[in-house]
Amino acid sequence: MTIRTRMTVWYCVALLISILLTLVLALDELRERKHGEKASKGMEELVGVVVWVGIPAVLLSIGGGWWLMHKALAPVATLTEAARRVTESNLNKELPRSRNGDELDQLSAVLNEMTSRLHQSFKRIREFTLHASHELKTPLTILCGEAETEMHHESLSSAERERSVNRLEELRRLARIVDGLTLLAKADSGLIPLASAPVHLEELVQDSFADTQVLAQASGLSVKLTTCEEAIVRGDPHRLRQLLLNLVDNAVKYNQQGGSVVMDLRARNGTAELTITNTGLGIAPEGLPHVFERFYRGDPAHSHEVDGCGLGLSIAEWIVTAHRGTIQIESTPSKFTTVTVRLPLLSEMTKVS
Repeated sequence: MTIRTRMTVWYCVALLISILLTLVLALDELRERKHGEKASKGMEELVGVVVWVGIPAVLLSIGGGWWLMHKALAPVATLTEAARRVTESNLNKELPRSRNGDELDQLSAVLNEMTSRLHQSFKRIREFTLHASHELKTPLTILCGEAETEMHHESLSSAERERSVNRLEELRRLARIVDGLTLLAKADSGLIPLASAPVHLEELVQDSFADTQVLAQASGLSVKLTTCEEAIVRGDPHRLRQLLLNLVDNAVKYNQQGGSVVMDLRARNGTAELTITNTGLGIAPEGLPHVFERFYRGDPAHSHEVDGCGLGLSIAEWIVTAHRGTIQIESTPSKFTTVTVRLPLLSEMTKVS
């Protein structure tokens, strides 16, 4: 029940109680009078007053009270709707204020101060992540080069060479994490320009299908491309290729020996709909709302078995959102997981613009 409805009910109850008390007092007054024509005439007058004055007054009071409460609470509805639209990306946008100094205006001012502090905090976090990842790139590149050189040294024993290989793999994994953090930090700050050109998505999907077949050989996975319809979208071909690579890489890594990967691209309802389904452990229902969070790795018991850093889906979500699309994941544990990406077709985007 809204505040407006609740206040109206209270108002009506109070009004009815007042009218009933008035009637009770009037009836008591009539009882004290003598019986007869005089009392009967008084009763008729009372009924007339109630019918012709009391009832219209009640209706008018209820309607007027409702209108007054609607006007009084309208700023609350406006403030609520504006606050609902606040996200991490628009924290610097102020909520509307009446500037009349009342309680709601003061509340709006306090909320604006709060969102301003949050905006500055998020900005400092993004700047720290961007600067830290940038500073880590050079030493990581040097360490990777030294590890590669050491790995090929002829004087190393087999055990030492194996340790060098493991060290190089961990350094490369750390370098991928730094690259992912740099990309996301730049994306959060709006520092990554995206190309805007017609892209034949079916060609990218066919290339990704070929890449997936190569990736799947080591695990004995079967890879199928059931449908690949023509789908022209507007966007950045490099980022769209990166999106497909992230998705098929996950479909191969989070799979089971001898499992399958099925890809499908269709043009329907003004969108290019791409689905990638893989077999495997799947994702638990409680984990689905968190799959696009950074560094989320799903089942901790099996995360160490898969080479990854937990940023792939976060990057995929950013690429899809930047292309005005949507991405969602459905999963049945121990059976399959399906990723669905929908991007507006070029013809539909032309209509919108």
